This record gives sequence, C-alpha cells and structure tokens, in this order.
Amino acid sequence: MIDVRSPGEFAEDHAPGAVNLPVLTDAERAEVGTIYVQESRFRARRIGAAYIARNVARHLETALADRQGSFRPLVYCWRGGQRSNAMATILSQVGWRTGLLAGGYKTWRRHVTARLYDGALPLRLVLIDGGTGTGKTEVLVRLAERGVQVVDLEGLAAHRGSLFGALAGQPQPPQKLFESRLLAILDGLDPARPVVVEAESSKIGERMTPPALWQAMTRAGRFELTASPQARARYLARTYSDISRDRPALDEALRRLPTPPGRKRLEAWGQLADAGAFEALALALMELHYDPAYRRSSRGETRASLGVIDLGEIAPADLDRAADMIAARLADA
Repeated sequence: MIDVRSPGEFAEDHAPGAVNLPVLTDAERAEVGTIYVQESRFRARRIGAAYIARNVARHLETALADRQGSFRPLVYCWRGGQRSNAMATILSQVGWRTGLLAGGYKTWRRHVTARLYDGALPLRLVLIDGGTGTGKTEVLVRLAERGVQVVDLEGLAAHRGSLFGALAGQPQPPQKLFESRLLAILDGLDPARPVVVEAESSKIGERMTPPALWQAMTRAGRFELTASPQARARYLARTYSDISRDRPALDEALRRLPTPPGRKRLEAWGQLADAGAFEALALALMELHYDPAYRRSSRGETRASLGVIDLGEIAPADLDRAADMIAARLADA
C-alpha cells in the first residue's frame, strides 16, 4: 500500500502498513497550493506535474527499483484525486497491476471513525486494575508472553498514563495515528477469547481513548493488583528512573499536579530529589495525589471483581505469579 501524500500528512495518520512515497514534498505541496489559490490554476498544475514527475521517477529508481512484475501496489492520496492517479498511471504503464483506494485516505478515516466512535466493539474485555506502582504494565507484558490477547494502550500512546508518564525523546503519536494503530490491533483479535487491557483513564497523556473502547472498558470485569505503599514506592523509583535523572522534567511535572503543592512542599520534594531519595519522594506523591485519586475513582465501582492479587515486593517472581494466576483464570472462563 503506497501513500503518496506529503510526509507531513503521512506523519499525522496513515493506513496501517502503508509506505510513504510522496509525489509532493511538504514544501512543494504548500507552494503549489499557494499558486493555485493566489495566482493561476494552470500554472499550479504545470509546476505540480513537474514536481510529481521528478518525485515518481526518484521512487522508481530507489524504493521501487527491486520490485518484480508480480508487484501489485494499492495507491492512495488524500481523497483519491490527482496525486494518486498520477502515481497509479505511471506504475500501471510500467506493467504493475495497480489499484486505487476509492476516496483515498478519507475512506480509511471514515472507517476508523465508524468503528471506534460510532460502533460497539465485539470484544470481551478484562481489565488489569490497581493503584499507581502496582506493576500493571509489566503484568500485561507477561500475559502476552503467555499467549493471552492483550492491548497495550500505553505502548500505542507512547505514554505511561500518569503525570510523570511522558517517555524521554519519544513524543506521543497524533490522535488519528493512535486510533489507526489501535484499530489495526483490535481487528487482529479473536472475539471469542478474552482481551486484557490495563485500566486507564479516558486520556493517556494527551491521547483520548476512543468512545467505543472506553465504553467496553467501563463494562469489563477487573483483576485488582495490590502491594504495600513501600513496595510500590520502590517499584516507582525503579520504573521512573528516567524522570528522576531529568531534574527539569521532574520539577515541571511536580508543578502540574492537579492538587497544587505549596512552596514549602515543593522545596521539601526538591530536597528529596537532590538527595537521591526517590523512594521517599514517590511515597509522598502517592499519599498526596495518586492514592486519593485512585480511591475517588473506585467509589461506586460497578465493574465485576475477578480477583485481588497481592504482588508482595513487585519483584519479577511476583509479577510472573500474578500473570500465571490471571492466565489460568482466563483459560477457565
């Protein structure tokens, strides 16, 4: 599948598995569009055609140079117009059986919206729930290793789902791209088997959980992971070591707490960070922010409880044991 839109359009979102062979760069697209609107449609088409011819020639000499006669590309642009038709015409003349996606990218986006916003997911979800620092993500990874169907929302959103959840050097994908990748995962699941998802809020960092999935999550049964505050603080200090090494990012996250800390508290936390006492800092943050927030969200909980699992010290053996217990329960379900 060949997406011939500009690199900027492709980065915003694209059909899963598509490769970007743009017939216009971002700068060329902007230039042609400006000429089209402000000067002359004819001149814009002539300049655009020259750019497209050069770019398609480069793709034929590079990315498509090793394709054999059996190659069958499917080409699309924004809405199935001139850009994709130009590429498809040339590829067809080469001798490849070339298809066009009717309606272009907009057809794909309508499909995503219909599935994730307007429809209901035919999946039986199970949640991994628990307070901050109970190793939910690591249990999810271990369940996948045991052949259980899982959806790693935090991995798809490139965010660990908390105030300190941003990944250093890894920005979150745009919302539309997050949804395209999510739908590709959902379409690969067996609806006859349970699907495990980590209990998240309706937003993961700046990415929103699409309504169809969120509604399914609100009805799902849940396993709750627990551990002592001290064990969780030690786990958080290990897991978020990247934040503890980045003092500006840590200070900024502390200032963005929903319950604004006073000046004296911020100074005290800064002293803990200066001293490398990140377990003590994690414990303080749990007491002030995370645990009260979890208790508030748990009030009036209507989702069925499938079991409570104590993770002890949240060591690898504890996480393996939790994954084994959940996998066994799901196999019997």
